[in-house]
Amino acid sequence: MSKRLSDEAIRQLVQQDMQATEALMRAEMQSEVPLAELVMQYAIGDGGKRFRPLLTLLSCGLCDYRGEHAITAAAFIEFIHNATLLHDDVVDESALRRGKPSANIAFGNAASVLVGDFLYTRAFQLMVRTGNSAVIAMMADAVNLIAAGEVMQLGNMHDPDVDEPRYYRVIELKTAVLFAAACKTAGLLAGLPEAASEQLAVYGRKLGMAFQIMDDLLDYTGDEALIGKSLGDDLAEGKPTLPLIRAQQQLPAAGKQRLRDIIEAGDREAIGEVIALLQATDALPYSRQAAERLAHEAVQALTAFPDSAYKDALFSLAQRTTERER
Repeated sequence: MSKRLSDEAIRQLVQQDMQATEALMRAEMQSEVPLAELVMQYAIGDGGKRFRPLLTLLSCGLCDYRGEHAITAAAFIEFIHNATLLHDDVVDESALRRGKPSANIAFGNAASVLVGDFLYTRAFQLMVRTGNSAVIAMMADAVNLIAAGEVMQLGNMHDPDVDEPRYYRVIELKTAVLFAAACKTAGLLAGLPEAASEQLAVYGRKLGMAFQIMDDLLDYTGDEALIGKSLGDDLAEGKPTLPLIRAQQQLPAAGKQRLRDIIEAGDREAIGEVIALLQATDALPYSRQAAERLAHEAVQALTAFPDSAYKDALFSLAQRTTERER
């Protein structure tokens, strides 16, 4: 029976390794190009949740891997994540990230794209240092799938006909693949059998999908001060996320057509109207229940691993994901 841990207790388990990861990232962000270093420090240096490297370090603990490359892996996972954010904010024309102007606003689109490229390549340099060909191959595939997910999402923009299977495929690729890689890397470094490493990937994939559904839900139910961005960002970008897809399934013809028009227009000013339409259906609880189901499936993937504080922490993270407010 797993014990639920507080966020503080979870992070305490890997506190020293997280500090070492931060130190490695600071060292690897140094560059002979002042603008590159400035943008990286702006985008990464002030923190963020560091959720993905936390997953890597906890997974290493679960696998009883104590080698130096746990830190290396946590750093390259976070670099890849931040590279995707730098590119995403340009594509989405986002104005805020983590409660402050996004890098594309602060430094321009060109700098954001190029420094995102720099971070990707720095991440691959770190991967090579592990000397683990399985890790490098898995991460190469993961980054390719993430890019495919971003392109797929771009094709879905302002399309009210996106259905649940298309939505789930996008969030699997653009978000959950990196969660899966963050966890599976630990199994590969530890030399676990492929089946055990794959169960870590299943945990990460399911958790990542639950995380993204909650993120999409918070675009309509969150507190702007907590989530660090404006409500309705997804709406303004024309992203047909699960709450909107579910609402269309249930609204009467007039309401459904109005919602379709808003998705096609990307009308942020209609956020109040959209929230009212969502509340007229079960779209919000339906989306939360979908996240809860995926979080439950995530923890089921770890049942064969021995009981430990690290297993408790990974179970607790899955539970807390569906309760998040930011």
